[in-house]
Amino acid sequence: MQFKTLSLAALAAALVSAQNDTSMMNLTALIAGNSNLTGLATLLSSYPDAAAGLANATNITLFAPNNQAVQAAQSVLGSAQGNVNDLVTALLSYHVLQGTVFAENITETPAFPSTTLNNTQYSNVTGGQVVEARLRDGNAQIISGLKQASNVTEANLAFSGGVVHVIDNILQIPGSFSSVAQNANLTALLGAVNTTNLTSTLDGASDITIFAPSNSAFQAIGSAAANLTAEQATAILTYHVINGTIAYSSSLSNASIPTLGGGNVTVTIDNGTVFINSARVVNPDILFAGGVIHIIDSVLNPMNNATGNDTQSEPATAFSGASSGTVVPFTSGVPTPTTTIVDLVTSTTQVAVSYTSVVPAGGSAAATGGVEGSSSSSAGAAMQTGAVGAAALFGGAALLANL
Repeated sequence: MQFKTLSLAALAAALVSAQNDTSMMNLTALIAGNSNLTGLATLLSSYPDAAAGLANATNITLFAPNNQAVQAAQSVLGSAQGNVNDLVTALLSYHVLQGTVFAENITETPAFPSTTLNNTQYSNVTGGQVVEARLRDGNAQIISGLKQASNVTEANLAFSGGVVHVIDNILQIPGSFSSVAQNANLTALLGAVNTTNLTSTLDGASDITIFAPSNSAFQAIGSAAANLTAEQATAILTYHVINGTIAYSSSLSNASIPTLGGGNVTVTIDNGTVFINSARVVNPDILFAGGVIHIIDSVLNPMNNATGNDTQSEPATAFSGASSGTVVPFTSGVPTPTTTIVDLVTSTTQVAVSYTSVVPAGGSAAATGGVEGSSSSSAGAAMQTGAVGAAALFGGAALLANL
């Protein structure tokens, strides 16, 4: 479905008109009157407590799952354990944006608007967990946990409290670091984190960015990895984490950024390729409960912060003299994913080739350098996460509540 761009003047006029039109239908009437949303209407009536927050909401954007999407979700909810009402409340809140976003606001540069999901059982993102919104091949897509893509099939349905876009998939709430790393086949990173006792720290963290080396990146330094002390491994892993700032790909620009472990990483954007030191980002913007993960093609070294450029034909190594191992280090005892999620394991070196601006998290284009991401002054309260029922609805092993 393609959307033609409105002029700013026309869009502003439409907004003013909508805000001044007291006769416009409310959200309940809009949903009831749309044949593609009868399933959503039934779901809301089945969970009135979960739906109560929507009844009088204003200045919101609702991504409304169509009948087929709701039908798939209901079959999962029927087998869920624990307090299903709380689960549905969280799920619905993840489909609601704070503010009115029209389809014409969505561009090829991804934006990460905040939703109303603030329940710390499910999210540790200050201001509300986000979704990714962008155009792909002219189609507006909303991307959620495990890179689940939902297409906008019916856009700009105005109601008295904002706007509704009908989508063809349920949005998946992003899971914990551990569950997302496993689903993305980042088993070497997960094993290294387990070995250094950092798992609970990352699973409970708030507002962080993780540059996650792929399994092949760890294997490329197999000889060095085998000889690391626990202290050295911890220093390397924490050098891959930005604490207190969620740096989505479209909010990155050429800059030096401090890391959790001390020392800075250097971000370089060269002809659409995003480098962290000399490592290339090959799969950006994987959302998780505490922030965002970017997969990189080599392991960073806090003792070597050399930068890269787009003339690199192969992944660089920051560990002088290291050679590739015959096996992937740190993976012993770490389960491999049973299902391959294509968008989580697909690589590209042209991450930012279509980006036209730097976009702050949840905001408009910015001209400033560095990172214009969502930030917090503290690491946030630790949130223990674990997989329970309704996994398919919550990003694989992404359901966080101890129901």
